[in-house]
This record gives sequence, C-alpha cells and structure tokens, in this order.
Amino acid sequence: MQTRTNTDVLTELLDLEGRRVIDVGCGDGALARWMTKRGAHVTGVEVSPRMLSQARAAEAAGDEHYMPGLAEDLPVPNRSADVVIYFNSLHHVEVTGLPKAMREAARVLEHGGVLYVSEPMAEGPYFELMKPAHDETAVREAARQVLQHAPEYGFLREKEVLHINPVPVKSFEAFQDRITQINPQTRSRFEEHEAEIRANFDKTGRQTDKGFEFDQPMRVGLYRRG
Repeated sequence: MQTRTNTDVLTELLDLEGRRVIDVGCGDGALARWMTKRGAHVTGVEVSPRMLSQARAAEAAGDEHYMPGLAEDLPVPNRSADVVIYFNSLHHVEVTGLPKAMREAARVLEHGGVLYVSEPMAEGPYFELMKPAHDETAVREAARQVLQHAPEYGFLREKEVLHINPVPVKSFEAFQDRITQINPQTRSRFEEHEAEIRANFDKTGRQTDKGFEFDQPMRVGLYRRG
C-alpha cells in the first residue's frame, strides 16, 4: 500500500466543485471546512453535542452548516445530495443500525450520486497503539461487512483504494487525551495498560518536526447510487 493522506485520496476520487455533500459524523467540522474550500456545499451531521458546538464555533470556510442527527435518521430531504461521506465514521454507527444507515444514504442521494466511505482497517501501528485501551476490531469489521452488501441498499461499488494514512500525534499526552475522551471505560483501560501503550508509542512512532506519526492502513470505497 502507498502512503497517502486521507484527503489526498479524497481529492483523487471525488470532484467536489459545486457538489451538495452530506458529511455524516462530521466531528468538529474540519473536513466540512476543507471540502467547502474546494467548492462543495456541505451539510455536516453530528450526534455529539460537544463536537457540534466545536464545529459551529469554528471560523466558517464558506456556506457549510451543521445539524444534529444520526446516520440512521439523516435530517435531510430525499434526493437532496450528490455525495454522502463517511470519513472515519461508519464504524461509529451502532452495529444494529448499520443497515438503516445504508438505506438513509441511499434515500438522500440523487440517482447516480456517490457514497464515499473511508474506514480505518483493524491493523497497523496506530490501531495496535490504541487497541489496549480502545479495541475497535469488532465494529470496524461490522462496517466492512455491511459494505459487502452494498447492492442490497441500492449501491454498486465503483472503486476501492487501500492506502496508509500517517496519523499525526503531538505527544503521548495528546494521544492519551484523544483516546480517553471517548468514555470513562476507555480512560480506566488506558490507565491500566499505560506502560504497555507508552512503550508501543516510543517503539512505533516516527518523530517529526510537529511530534510523531503512526501509520494507519485505510480502505476507501466509492459506491454509486442506482
């Protein structure tokens, strides 16, 4: 696999100019703002009130806007989007809700519209680093499995790209903050395995002028709505 950033791959696979994009699980809105600067009209959908507040508080890049909502019940009309994006977020959907999320993506897309899914694989240095505190093996596999059934939801897979995305981390403490914000159980597991995680951090991290980098293999799928 080639080492390429997530946004490099997105730029290669998607023409964003003038496209109506639904960014599902938009987080703090960083990707929504990035796509807006490239000509897209983006609606960010986010379930976390904290993340939604951060997205709305950030300086706007253009006409992007944000809405509370779930992947399983998108707050947008039928056939109102050219692109639906899951950017490192499909595996955060409840496993039982994944089929509904796929049907919702099909509902809001125009015929011929694109579902773009970029998902981390359950392997590689960054995955192994976070695994003792936050093991996402099962949820990442569930997301992969639902995409295998894309035709059942009205999608045909046009392209798949595997690549390695370098994940930047400023410091071990910044990594700890990132992981332990998820929930109290994650915090306690991190504390329990801190020595192991720190040793792995020192062993596998590449030092950069801004901190460290860890490789994360990614699978990107481009699906066309029939």
